[in-house]
Amino acid sequence: MSAAITLDHITKTYNKGATMAVDDISFAVEKGELFGLIGPDGAGKTTIFRLLTTLLLPDKGTGTVVGNDIVKDYHKIRGIVGYMPGRFSLYQDLTVEENLKFFATVFGTTIEENYDQIKDIYGMLEPFKNRRAGKLSGGMKQKLALCCALIHKPEVLFLDEPTTGVDVVSRKEFWEMLKRLKAQGITIMVSTSYMDEATLCDRIALMIEGKILSMDTPANVIKAYPEKLYAIKSSNMHGLLKDVRANEDILTCYAAGEYIHLSLKHEGKESEAQLLNFLQERGDTDLIFKETIPTVEDCFIRLLGNKDGNKEGNRN
Repeated sequence: MSAAITLDHITKTYNKGATMAVDDISFAVEKGELFGLIGPDGAGKTTIFRLLTTLLLPDKGTGTVVGNDIVKDYHKIRGIVGYMPGRFSLYQDLTVEENLKFFATVFGTTIEENYDQIKDIYGMLEPFKNRRAGKLSGGMKQKLALCCALIHKPEVLFLDEPTTGVDVVSRKEFWEMLKRLKAQGITIMVSTSYMDEATLCDRIALMIEGKILSMDTPANVIKAYPEKLYAIKSSNMHGLLKDVRANEDILTCYAAGEYIHLSLKHEGKESEAQLLNFLQERGDTDLIFKETIPTVEDCFIRLLGNKDGNKEGNRN
């Protein structure tokens, strides 16, 4: 396989160099791959998308999209990529059909010519084709934006946090659509702050403050988690969290849904028993304590603690 996207030591700053957005990043995305940029707001994900879609110029480094240079070949790139920005950016006062016709015209094509490309998605929108885009639900706006990004049969699709603010059912539907698009050979780069969506990508890059902390398949990122991870809960979670943090043998500790996730400096049955005795002496009752399988979010939190040079920072 050959690379559809490359970044070679790309750096981008704002405010005359005062704000680092992308800090010397290099990676490649293979043709037909579904690649995820995972991280919180401010991690640099949107800046990377804007660089690759030729909306911004890098301060340093080079990049390509399907062999085209992101600075020199911007005209070519704009004709072969589809871009769905994080915020709904279609014309709210135009109908569904009018938006699609407009974007098809911009790219010198028609809905009819490329209908096979969008028919699965447009089939869900067609009953609302005469409704103004501004009156659609969040999930329907998402589908319309994806149709408009696909109407010219792009080789590469850039989706910047496409499921933010969308309900759980629509999020699931959207990722099913991405699987079908990937099966057609389209290269997809998607960004998200939802850690559960990371496992749906072929490969992921975990990002923070313009840097990549880790890049691999989701399975390999999880496999690289170095310690045993435990989950614990009680009838008083607030008090339990304070007590766990007070124990000297705690390496990492943070709230994770209905449980607290933690790892120990010294692993083994003896250390586990000592922790439980410590908590019981502090009055914690109804304790449920078990080993658990790390998630991508657990891996991200641990890598973030290591980046800060303070593993115990995760205890906060």
